Amino acid sequence: MANTSENTPVGAQSITPTIDDDTTNHTSSQEVSTEPSAEDITVFVETAQKLEKELDSIVVGQERVIRELLLALLAGGHVLLEGVPGLGKTLLVRTLSDTLALKFARIQFTPDLMPADIVGTTIVTEQVDETIPSGSKRVFSFQPGPIFANIVLADEVNRATPKTQSALLEGMQEHTVSVGDATRPLPKPFFVLATQNPLEMEGTYPLPEAQLDRFLLKILVNFPHAKDLLRIIDTTVGTQSLRASQVANGEQLAHMIETARAVPVATHIKEYAVRLLLATHPDNEEAPDKVRNFVRYGASPRGLQAMILTAKVRALLEGRFNVSQEDVQAVAFPALRHRIILNFDGLADGVTPEDLIKSIVEEME
Repeated sequence: MANTSENTPVGAQSITPTIDDDTTNHTSSQEVSTEPSAEDITVFVETAQKLEKELDSIVVGQERVIRELLLALLAGGHVLLEGVPGLGKTLLVRTLSDTLALKFARIQFTPDLMPADIVGTTIVTEQVDETIPSGSKRVFSFQPGPIFANIVLADEVNRATPKTQSALLEGMQEHTVSVGDATRPLPKPFFVLATQNPLEMEGTYPLPEAQLDRFLLKILVNFPHAKDLLRIIDTTVGTQSLRASQVANGEQLAHMIETARAVPVATHIKEYAVRLLLATHPDNEEAPDKVRNFVRYGASPRGLQAMILTAKVRALLEGRFNVSQEDVQAVAFPALRHRIILNFDGLADGVTPEDLIKSIVEEME
């Protein structure tokens, strides 16, 4: 089940970041380093603040969730939202699509959903051909699925079978879809925002580690406080219907992502992030006792990429042009919690990934 909608683009003048001549060698290739200009950073911060304000006005009591969602969005990554029903997960994603002039599609995952319902399928159509007596002929044509959108809401993603869940893998990593003998690119920018309910486990299929790893962040949606519940009543059960205003378009968003990627990261911050990641592995010498006792597998290199990318965005949102150790610590929880696999003892003792990440951060200070 899927439905799509497209907002009207908002015109904006693109701003080209300045290019620095310095080069850095990270692996085996030389990469040109860019420095965001003061104008780039000003536009980035102002637009991000407008986005955050619009989301806060509609989704009440989820300030942390909104901030973490923006971190992933401006880093160009996908998000997994987990929380009990009724906390506004779907509303948050829909509101985000309203603030951006991007094509939006919603897919309701069910046990009978098939991969073709997501990526599309080849169908037989009639094509006019005046060169033949019948005047038309039957041809095969590709009917795109709802994944061909800028923002894809995968609602209750864990209700579909692993076969159907795997239809998202190629799109999330390579931003392409292969159907038959053709590989088609997805529109840019492309984001998958998935939701899942941790309570109802009957009729659900846990996401495999390979798919979890493709989500840049896993965001936990907590229950709102009493004062927020009062605001929810005031804004939802009256006659007034609230709707977020458009803030940016796809071109602006793409430029903001490039601006965030250009934020410099000092060598000692990179080394700190590497040590933090390695400490999630039980066979590492710097791993805390909790990790050695309760972890089966630690986080993958994608976890390191997630921490650095979102730390860059956080630094800009905090008004700084460089990444600090505090930025890495703040984003470590949503970036690593779904990448740490507990062993039997950890599951039996009720240990959570948050407990382990907290122990790692405290021991590394």
